Amino acid sequence: MRSFSLLIVLLPILWSCNQKQEPLLDSLMKERGGVVTEVYQEAEKFRLQIQYTQINRDAENNPSFHTYSFRVNKDEYFYPASTVKFPAAVLALEKLKQLGIEGLDKETPIRIDSAYSGQSQALKDSSAQNFLPSIGHYIKKVMIVSDNDAFNRLYEFMGQEALNQNLWDKGLSDTKITHRLSIALSEDENRHSNPFSFYQGEQELYREEGAFSQVSFPQGESILLGKGEMLGGKNTEQPKDFTQKNSFPIADQQAVLKSVFFPNSVMGSSGFDLTEEDRQFLWKYMSILPRESSYPAYPDSSYYYDSYVKFFMFGDKQEKMPDHIRIFNKVGVAYGFLTDNAYIIDLEKGIEFMLTATIFVNENQVFNDDTYEYDKIGFPFLADLGRLIYEFEEKRQKKHQPDLKEFELLYD
Repeated sequence: MRSFSLLIVLLPILWSCNQKQEPLLDSLMKERGGVVTEVYQEAEKFRLQIQYTQINRDAENNPSFHTYSFRVNKDEYFYPASTVKFPAAVLALEKLKQLGIEGLDKETPIRIDSAYSGQSQALKDSSAQNFLPSIGHYIKKVMIVSDNDAFNRLYEFMGQEALNQNLWDKGLSDTKITHRLSIALSEDENRHSNPFSFYQGEQELYREEGAFSQVSFPQGESILLGKGEMLGGKNTEQPKDFTQKNSFPIADQQAVLKSVFFPNSVMGSSGFDLTEEDRQFLWKYMSILPRESSYPAYPDSSYYYDSYVKFFMFGDKQEKMPDHIRIFNKVGVAYGFLTDNAYIIDLEKGIEFMLTATIFVNENQVFNDDTYEYDKIGFPFLADLGRLIYEFEEKRQKKHQPDLKEFELLYD
């Protein structure tokens, strides 16, 4: 059953992310010109949703928040794609802490077994310094380049039922994570999780057998989008059914982000039971660039360029990003949906804000045909939207400049 007490504690997070719509975003986008104004003028077609949160500091550097929304609607579905990896990573760290087993943490090597149809083992990881998989290393890969297999391992570690129940208990009742990514499994296969064991040398510290999820997902109206889907080389000429797919609404995305970066903003409680070390671990790998990482290493900068998973401000370019601007974020791309959920700071100019947005760029309304307007509309829109808000923040008068030293992190 859901925990009512936890829900009460977290209601302020959700309330702050569901402020009434105000005309600020409308006026900024209307006056911007270019792709931002073009998309704004056809916002319904692009299923556009935006949530922008201003952060103001007092004399003691304590933050307060004011949220502006544009078309944010939990009932207007968008496919969240890889953005679901963020809460899975947070909950995996929380689970390790709550297990409370001496010697067991995010760096502890793990063995993942296969015990059911569709499952696979993971005994080695060639990208890790010690060639062994661990929860921490999977989180690194999820955050640096949005690795799908790494997310699937976090999903398996949590198990479908615990993953969703924990999110619901924290007040994120409109979110559901029902399946792994990039591999086609049945609903039954996604309900089964793999056996995990944590060990030091040959000593097993902890073992979890594979589990079956009995969680019941709310059954609302069917979610049918588009006009067709390519399956087996043929167009079904029928809408694609997203009813059983993952769901992670804009307000919930920014609630998780706010909880991780501003844990004391909710009645003194973080919402997630993390150590300060684990929180800073998330900060680091949400903001690190591929070229700054040693393990895992991404030496091919022509492919893993700085903005590979940084859509706001820089997503339409492949040049080097300035060191004084840091974007702590998680993006998602699939089926023509582009989403970014970010806390953005400028360490030189004392700028900080949260921005979450999704856009749908599938002009022909056919899924899985690899014909999407990502480069023509999607990436340029999100990049210029980020620049638009950054420039607004640059001019915005603040009573107290923020002290952002805690976010000056050391990278690999």
